Amino acid sequence: MEESLRIRRLEEVPPAKDFTARIESRNIPAVIKGCVKDWEAVSKWNPSNGGLEYLQERVGLCVVEAMLSSFAPVFYGDLRSHERVPLPFSAFIRLCRLRMHHAEDGSGAYSESERTGLLGPESEHDCKPYEDAPQQIYLAQVPIISTENEERVQLETLREDIQMPAFLEDKSLISVNLWMNNAQARSSTHYDPHHNLLCIVSGCKQVVLWPPSATLVLYPMPIYGEASNHSSVPLDNLDFSNYPRAESSMEYSQKVILHAGDALFIPEGWFHQVDSDDLTIAVNFWWQSNIMSSMSEHMDAYYLRILLRRMTVREMNQVLPKASLVEMANTKRHACKLLNNGQVDQNDKDLDQASERKDLEGKELKQETTLHELEPVAVHALHELVSLVHSHVNAAEQRQPEQSTSRTDSALNVKDKGNKVVRVHAFSLEDDPVANIIWTLPPCTLQRVLLAMVKSFPRTLEALILHMLTPVGAEVLTRKFEEMDDLNTKEDRNRFYQVFYESFNDQFAAMDAILNGKELFALQAYKNVLDKNIGVDWGGPKPVV
Repeated sequence: MEESLRIRRLEEVPPAKDFTARIESRNIPAVIKGCVKDWEAVSKWNPSNGGLEYLQERVGLCVVEAMLSSFAPVFYGDLRSHERVPLPFSAFIRLCRLRMHHAEDGSGAYSESERTGLLGPESEHDCKPYEDAPQQIYLAQVPIISTENEERVQLETLREDIQMPAFLEDKSLISVNLWMNNAQARSSTHYDPHHNLLCIVSGCKQVVLWPPSATLVLYPMPIYGEASNHSSVPLDNLDFSNYPRAESSMEYSQKVILHAGDALFIPEGWFHQVDSDDLTIAVNFWWQSNIMSSMSEHMDAYYLRILLRRMTVREMNQVLPKASLVEMANTKRHACKLLNNGQVDQNDKDLDQASERKDLEGKELKQETTLHELEPVAVHALHELVSLVHSHVNAAEQRQPEQSTSRTDSALNVKDKGNKVVRVHAFSLEDDPVANIIWTLPPCTLQRVLLAMVKSFPRTLEALILHMLTPVGAEVLTRKFEEMDDLNTKEDRNRFYQVFYESFNDQFAAMDAILNGKELFALQAYKNVLDKNIGVDWGGPKPVV
């Protein structure tokens, strides 16, 4: 977990200015100890101190919308996993009384007289459907205040017992809601589209949080679904073979425990999963973030494209980690050993030092590089590339006898462009030997290898680019071109590309092969972004990047 994403823990209620600048604007969760300890609700609603009787008197006649789940104690957000049922608040209060009696008595059995005494004859009918499994009922998100739909407000009377925290007074409030469970309950993992302040009135809640960057391991439901803000990973009978990335989800998580009087700020977009003890009561405040309130609808398409592009680039970078100087030095050392029959000589030291220099700076680019001018690592890379091309072309010739069987370089000019030589659609660096060779070479070394191929093996170079360059290979090559550009002067850059592309019979075909491959790589990364973060199903095998 990055230090910048660590949950803040505050022992005192922060001033409004500090909360906005240091917590809310950074989208970081924060536990505020004793934030609402002075609420009248904390003392008046406590079930252990006559709170159920108080609530019965104040809102017992209200009919609320309760959540009914056959998966209890887990309550999933998907509508297929629960239903919303109208329930007199008095009936729920009496179910809470049954639960308290069960906990105190320990027998779990009630006589008819005890049940009637606890429920009262007037609510026995309302409670009857839930007596056998009262834990399946949960009062979730019952409105006390709603600025968007006042008609939905069901418990407005209770607002007298709670006070808006001072640091929220200037926020664009959306709603204030009651959350109350009579038995242990667990919410499915989800995020909210608004900032959230969760305040504990009575009981205890344990909250596990994941930052939005952990979306990948939580398998969110499809963006077009009605429960798109929920994780599809089940909390019961979890099979990691169906959700392999979820096995590492706890590495990205943080856990907090909240008691009566505490509050937790949950920023928009942060996934959270909540466990509630028996008879826990909470109130939450939802308000719109500054980012969302300042986004104009006519800019949505632009923001979407910018975000998708940024996520696509990040996905591409995860496939191609930065090659370190150590990796490059190891590549050079390995090449030396091979070219010297496994013996290490003084060249090792020279090569290590060379890997740290910008070899191309201050040097005039030679338009042609001969084989005897190459350093050992370049010779080894050249040999590997040529061997790969020859091996694949020979395999293709065996499949198509009408093509030339010559082993000379000129034979590598494959006649039928429709029959590309082992055009493997690889998107993984580990699965692509050509891309691997290019990736581990310093840009100056790769440039000399390519110029040597132009001089001595032009048709091999053509076959490599036109017929063997996979999408990941094209991405690797263009990134190396960019590194070369940073090291070369403008004149040297122009000369290199002129020499390189003039070696092809069709310069535009070479450019197309590289650019098309690069775009295919980006397309696969883009599909991965949609699949992992939005839940788009492209059909067939899942992307492998």
